[in-house]
Amino acid sequence: MLLHRVLPIAKRLITERVQPGDTVVDATAGNGNDTLFLADLVGDEGRVFAFDIQQQALETTEQHLGELASRATLIHDSHANVRQYVEGEISGAMFNLGYLPYSEDPSIITTPSSTIAALDALLGIMKKSGIITITVYDGHEGGAEERDALLDYVSKLHQGDVHAIRYELLNQRRNPPFLLALEKMKDFTDVRTVEAGES
Repeated sequence: MLLHRVLPIAKRLITERVQPGDTVVDATAGNGNDTLFLADLVGDEGRVFAFDIQQQALETTEQHLGELASRATLIHDSHANVRQYVEGEISGAMFNLGYLPYSEDPSIITTPSSTIAALDALLGIMKKSGIITITVYDGHEGGAEERDALLDYVSKLHQGDVHAIRYELLNQRRNPPFLLALEKMKDFTDVRTVEAGES
């Protein structure tokens, strides 16, 4: 198959930029799949900071990591507070938006305000040429609001600072996820945006 689904594309983009010894962020630890993937990429000298607001998710992630658990710091807090925990530069970050699969409380979902605050923070501490991947699920209650707010935010990022792409399969049923990827083009700590009509 030449046209890959969303999750493999996200992993490919991250793999191209993250090197052994790097610091990276899993902004939505969930069941630990991305945390494990990142821990394998960064090696023994690297570090993964994995965030989730649900203790259940962090416990599952810790179990999933197994012998690679020493490479990860699991944080029971919102990803919006990433700068309180991560020092220095990061080379990559991953988001899987929506709700925790098999959660005891599926009404707990990612929100536009925390997701956008986290993106602002992560872009500020990201290396030039670093990548953020955001897998967007919008089929659940609240998903459309987060999708729309996120697309509005991404479309206004200054093109001199950040390149943004959207990848999706158009003929899939039942609200398939789509991927956003943000590439940092130059060094900055504060995110700039532009309004419609500006260049």
